Amino acid sequence: MDPRRALRRALASLTGQAIVLVCKGVTAVRADWRGISPVDRQRVYYANHTSNADMPMIWSALPPGLRARTRPVAAADYWLRNRLRAFAGAEVFRAVLIDRRREMRTEDPVEAMARALDDGASLILFPEGNRNMTPAPLLPFKSGLYHLARARPDVDLVPTWIANLNAIMPKGEVIPLPLIATVTFGAPLHVEEGEPKDLFLDRASAALAALAEPRP
Repeated sequence: MDPRRALRRALASLTGQAIVLVCKGVTAVRADWRGISPVDRQRVYYANHTSNADMPMIWSALPPGLRARTRPVAAADYWLRNRLRAFAGAEVFRAVLIDRRREMRTEDPVEAMARALDDGASLILFPEGNRNMTPAPLLPFKSGLYHLARARPDVDLVPTWIANLNAIMPKGEVIPLPLIATVTFGAPLHVEEGEPKDLFLDRASAALAALAEPRP
């Protein structure tokens, strides 16, 4: 292996371990597997989005074996903004980078996600598209989750609710507050034969919002 490539991989591994330690040290993040177990199965973890720390928190909450094969779907303009973010996105998280500028895209985002699944990865996806800064539990879902579910119907779609991160890392802040975060993983969904897009997205959104309720 190219020595420079080997060094980058080593640095990426160390950086990833440091991110996990920071996430767990600052928030004591814990995983609540509700209706599903952390088994080695290919999945799309679709989550609510209120903070830039959402993706690292889910990634850190996964067991090491699952974390190693899970790739976030993320905005290219954010992760390519500077060299440090580009290194983290490409080398540490191995993100599937999506261009949010429709007119500038060179490939379909769903095809990029499907290709990552075909390569054996699991994904972390935020179907709201943008951070939710409103009082509503969730913004309306974009259509990508539906099209991905149709393209790869055997892959589990796992609703993943992140609690407390909007308080831990409010918008505009760079120093997180020391609160406990919980990542709740719900029962998997699949698109049903002939299910309309709007009906599926409403069902997927409702399954995610239900995880915000305390465990009975």
